[in-house]
Amino acid sequence: MFEVISAPYLGRTPRALEHKLEVLERGQDMVLAEHFTHASRFVTTTVETVRFERPSAVHFRLVRGLVPHVMESFLLSETETGTELESRGELGTDLWGIGQWWSSRAAGKRQRATPSTPLRRRPNAEPATNVKTARRGDPVRFGLCRS
Repeated sequence: MFEVISAPYLGRTPRALEHKLEVLERGQDMVLAEHFTHASRFVTTTVETVRFERPSAVHFRLVRGLVPHVMESFLLSETETGTELESRGELGTDLWGIGQWWSSRAAGKRQRATPSTPLRRRPNAEPATNVKTARRGDPVRFGLCRS
């Protein structure tokens, strides 16, 4: 599964992802990438570093985006039944109540979207349901998915 996650970043970006991803700079174990998210009539652009720890982890850190702080990691471990993918992350916002409302909404959308990505294609995948709603200044933490 590590190869599936890392291939668009470390290798050539597939044509199917060109409207969602552009790698700006490639290194051996880290890239700087732009991610494009289509929302209604708008496209939001985030710039993130993506760091690879073969074969067990991929770490994302926001450099430029709509919020001041985002970190996410995909942790991979082999089990008897396949590969377990644990997604951990933090989402930090500002603007007090508005930021809290937005972070709860964004984390919920992220949780609903994640199972449909190519990383979670297996039919027996169980999407995480333990999204924590942040109080002002608290990070939102994402959960676990088994495949």
